[in-house]
Amino acid sequence: MLQPTLVRYRDRRYVPADFRVVDWVGLEPFYRELLERPILGLEDLEAWLRDRSELEAITVEDARWRFIQTTRDTASEDHAEAFRRFAVDIKPELVRREQALDRKFLECPYTELLPKQQFFPYLRKLQQRLELFREENVALQAEHQVLQKEYDRISGKLSVELDGKVYTMQQASLALTDPDRSLREAMYLRLANRRLEEKLTYDELYDQLLEQRHQMAVNADFDNFRDYQFANLGRFDYGPADCYAFHDAIEQEVMPLVQFLDLRKATLLDLDQLRPWDDRIGCTGRYPGQPFADAADMLDKSIQALYRLDPLFGDTLSTMRRRDYLDLESRMGKAPGGYNCTLPESGVPFIFMNASGSTRDVKTITHEAGHAVHAVLSRDLPYTGLKEPPSEIAELAAMGMEYFCFDHWDLFWPDPEKQTLARIEHLERVVNLFPWVAMIDGFQHWVYTHPGHSISEREQAWLDLHARFGSREIDWTDYEHYKVFQWQGQMHLFKVPFYYIEYAMAQLGAIALWRNHQADPAGTLKQYKDALALGYTKPIAETYATAGIRFDFSRGYVRELMGFVKAELERLFAEL
Repeated sequence: MLQPTLVRYRDRRYVPADFRVVDWVGLEPFYRELLERPILGLEDLEAWLRDRSELEAITVEDARWRFIQTTRDTASEDHAEAFRRFAVDIKPELVRREQALDRKFLECPYTELLPKQQFFPYLRKLQQRLELFREENVALQAEHQVLQKEYDRISGKLSVELDGKVYTMQQASLALTDPDRSLREAMYLRLANRRLEEKLTYDELYDQLLEQRHQMAVNADFDNFRDYQFANLGRFDYGPADCYAFHDAIEQEVMPLVQFLDLRKATLLDLDQLRPWDDRIGCTGRYPGQPFADAADMLDKSIQALYRLDPLFGDTLSTMRRRDYLDLESRMGKAPGGYNCTLPESGVPFIFMNASGSTRDVKTITHEAGHAVHAVLSRDLPYTGLKEPPSEIAELAAMGMEYFCFDHWDLFWPDPEKQTLARIEHLERVVNLFPWVAMIDGFQHWVYTHPGHSISEREQAWLDLHARFGSREIDWTDYEHYKVFQWQGQMHLFKVPFYYIEYAMAQLGAIALWRNHQADPAGTLKQYKDALALGYTKPIAETYATAGIRFDFSRGYVRELMGFVKAELERLFAEL
């Protein structure tokens, strides 16, 4: 059985209670019945939607458990094979039937009787999905899904050794925040050299992925994968030109603040020039201390912080702990990164991360808790399709929770001075997130609009972006060769192409939520919960408005919010 325990928040009404997804033969009769069932009125349509939603919840949850288990143990051949079977044997048939079900729904004369406001985003998404469907992409996408998992397999086996002890890459990265500069340098070089050993492996994998993605785009009558993926992601509210303008705004309004913090760091560290191993050390030059003893302690403190904010927030993470729907600590064989995986039949999400004892871990657990709360608040919407918001909304939920928990960091750092150091470190990472997002997003725009490029051309494109958005104060002399493969550590490039600019968009929204929360904590939390409960029943801008903020990434708005962050940083500096 793939999942630890099957948890259901709603009894099955269409699919038998003991049914499990094993193969397409078992699933096919349910999809055939939905396709053949006559719909003779609005009540029939609503019943059809409920049954389709139940079936979708079952199949999606099964697929997600298979994914979860491959990330928890990247070396397991059994988990890899279970994932492959779904991707290759079941998913292609699902895609074909879902396309037919979409068409049946959109062509049904009673669909227009459904609440237009509530169903508008869903209907728009289905229409786009129908227009993009190509039979020749079905098998290619299945093959592609399996190939993407190679990134986890390669990354899961990486480790470094220092003083006779073996560390995962996540554990080793903690040394990059150590006040001991010689330790930082030693660990930086070990990490960089270990990644250098795998550089060609990552390059070859990326080339294979790019080739497949370009073919998908051509099959769907697009010139390049960039334009295809914008349509595939349902980016109805902005296009490539808006992303380029956002990059420019980051260069003009955020990079001066990056330089301000780097210069302050160099002064405090009494350094004429920063080096690559100084990048992760905070601009105070001081380490706030480890925020928790182990993953269990981190979880206890996180749950306390969430309960302080709202009983539902705390109950969400407590329920996940009781159900063992958490995998938090870094270990060999785990995939890198962190995620929250919504499980639509259970209604109880799963959180995966690689805690190693850093300030970043506190951000990660509260970030993923925001995703989990979002899933819980929207889970009682009547149909599965209404519960799946785009990432611009999903990331607002997660990043907003980070800032709400900010006021409760005394649980992690009881000493006020260390808490201030931790807050400064967090805000410094927020500032540095924006140029990194611009680099990753700009890189993808270049990569996909230049199909057939060479590895050296790709490296030069990355270096050009690095010149715009990398720190002006870091001296890379003798280590320029490490620059060219920095992007390989960003799993989104390999596994979820173009899912990255949303982090910066949502970060602006989260900063605005934080500003509102300082003035009106109760009112802001209510607006936040109201927005999350919408799922995807309103477009992005309307959901942000429900949360009391704007979906805006113009230069003026970036300047306004960066001014607020800088003022907060200066206030915190004054406390030291």
